Amino acid sequence: MEELSLNRYPQALAHGSIYEVFDDVFFVSGAMETVLMDMDWKFSRNMTIVRDGKRLIIINSIRLNEEVMAELDKLGQVTDVIRLGALHGRDDAFYVDRYNAQYWAMPGVDNEANLKVNELSVEAKLPINDASLFQFTTSQIPEAIIFLKRSDGIAIACDALQNWLSPDEHFCDSSTARMQQMGFFTPANVGPVWLQAAVPAAEDFERLKALPFKHALCGHGEPLLHTAKEDYLATFSKLFNI
Repeated sequence: MEELSLNRYPQALAHGSIYEVFDDVFFVSGAMETVLMDMDWKFSRNMTIVRDGKRLIIINSIRLNEEVMAELDKLGQVTDVIRLGALHGRDDAFYVDRYNAQYWAMPGVDNEANLKVNELSVEAKLPINDASLFQFTTSQIPEAIIFLKRSDGIAIACDALQNWLSPDEHFCDSSTARMQQMGFFTPANVGPVWLQAAVPAAEDFERLKALPFKHALCGHGEPLLHTAKEDYLATFSKLFNI
């Protein structure tokens, strides 16, 4: 019965395996397929999994196939699902339902599945013991970044921070061509579509500059290790003159 119940959610798309980037911090890349501006798009997205004791917290969820789901279950027990951005969330309800997990999202995020939501905020206690939340306060759509106080600081972002270096196996040719023109394949980037939709002010990035981190795991692109803060500061300077 449980398997039949879970079949009502969007099915798993192509994805890779789970790999450990830092101690107790895992990463998976997979495909996203959608229709935007009456055009078909296919590109890649990422999920981050944080282990806190025996608990697993999923951020920027990607539904996994059953083989890789078995690998996930060996890592621990999924207890929480976090949605950091308004433009993600396709697979959140699947994980919440499968694991009876707590759901966390920014105020104002569309909740199409009518999930019970724990609201993310700077003041709220997060389900990760060594984490803090940065909230964009000037953007027109909700977006946040989680900072882990481990491995000299890890930023876990959704769409605001990206690090797409080149198209990968999850892209179709037409999406590659369009996204090349739009400037997506830029290291340590602020997401071009997010920038257009959110219209954030420079003051958010001034606040972001003050936070300590060396690494970034984003919703799109490769992990940016060791030089993340300095690389993003150069981008903020170019985009916002700060």
